[in-house]
Amino acid sequence: MSELLPGLWSIDELQGLAWLALAGSVLSLILAAGRSIGRRLNLRLWGVPEALVAGLIGLLVAPAGPLPLLPEHLMELWAGLPLVLLTLVFGSLMLGKPLPKLGGLWRPVSGQVSLALVLGFGQYVVGGLAVLLVLQPWLGVSPVMACLIEVAYEGGHGSAAAMGPSYAALGFPGGQDLGLAMATVGLLSSTLVGGVVVVLGRQRGWLLADAPGETVPAATRQAPAQAATPEHPAWAAWAVNLALVGIAVLIGVVLLQLLRLGTDAIGGGVAEVGQALPVFPLAIIGSLLVRWLLERSGTSHWASAPIQSEIGTLSADLLIASATACLNLALLAADWLPLTVLALAGLGWNLAVTLLLAPRLLPPDWFERAVLEFGQATGVAASGLLLLRMADPDDHSEALPAFSLKQLLLQPFLAGGVVTVVAPLAVAGWGLPAWTGFCFALVLVAGGAGLLLTQLGGDTGASAAGP
Repeated sequence: MSELLPGLWSIDELQGLAWLALAGSVLSLILAAGRSIGRRLNLRLWGVPEALVAGLIGLLVAPAGPLPLLPEHLMELWAGLPLVLLTLVFGSLMLGKPLPKLGGLWRPVSGQVSLALVLGFGQYVVGGLAVLLVLQPWLGVSPVMACLIEVAYEGGHGSAAAMGPSYAALGFPGGQDLGLAMATVGLLSSTLVGGVVVVLGRQRGWLLADAPGETVPAATRQAPAQAATPEHPAWAAWAVNLALVGIAVLIGVVLLQLLRLGTDAIGGGVAEVGQALPVFPLAIIGSLLVRWLLERSGTSHWASAPIQSEIGTLSADLLIASATACLNLALLAADWLPLTVLALAGLGWNLAVTLLLAPRLLPPDWFERAVLEFGQATGVAASGLLLLRMADPDDHSEALPAFSLKQLLLQPFLAGGVVTVVAPLAVAGWGLPAWTGFCFALVLVAGGAGLLLTQLGGDTGASAAGP
């Protein structure tokens, strides 16, 4: 079986390529079926992602499902896809967008950053308290379980799947499946619960368009760049854009290797963090660097916004579909109680911060900014954008530019970034009480700084209109 074919690969390698092709083809067919069902049922109007439908179809025909049609080896290949697909999502993240201008945005962005930090580190706080006060005394769960809210809600399916090996190495082998299940809960909650919040905001008059005298001057808005794009064959445009994503990912790989060389030289816990860090948080730096080089060289038209968006969307959809199809239903049935406690704790925290703190941190268009942040911090960025379109269909607010710049600043750290990777190591090394206390201190600092900046800026209109 291992003999080489003349001038080609070995038979084992050809069989491996055939399995990869089969896995990709079947997953693509399942995604196409999920999208078709989603369009027919208008699921997007209800905030249900079509990729989740595809994942449920995959779960139905998986070896452990009620119609076990797929072979086990194919599922093993699918289980390795989320990390690769998430890296592609991060690699394409900044390529199709003009780099945001910092001038005039420092105040709105500072509030957005403060809100995001409170949401993200607060999820570690409520997760830690839930484990320390409820789940450990009653069920004896692993302390690393306290990290699941942030990795699933902020990071989503990709981060939950990518952190699985780290959790297993720390004695929490069920962390990946529980994280994926929580990510699914967050994805649904972000749009369904978020839709109810938008309806409530409209009834209470919190929306900028409904508030008398409150409007954002059109002159201050950043119009999207309308760069002329030369006509090229579709295949050539796709080839160029895929190559740009590949370069961004390659830069991330090089940065990761350099980082690991540095952390290995330091040794100890720092080296452990470097070895555990995956490539996808650094792929966004590669994406940013490639975009900067394109703009500096006057070739930004090479990066097509629609194609980059399609690359990111397709990668994210395949990620959600494959991750959902690989869920361990037996484990979820056994651990439904801690999963429910953590999911409700995280959702309650996100709602409280969105409705109580956001109007005191953000400018007059606080609700649009907050509901966008809620969608991202509970589900994915696309969920937040959906809620923003519901709350601000005519683009009255400055939510999107501030959110984009905040994402650029914080994405390498939270939501699958460095902090997400370090958190379980800190829980194992410091102990859960110390890590929870550390995160609580960061929540106080971030929230206090945001409130202080609001007072210094004299921007108190939002708090008057808020709850």
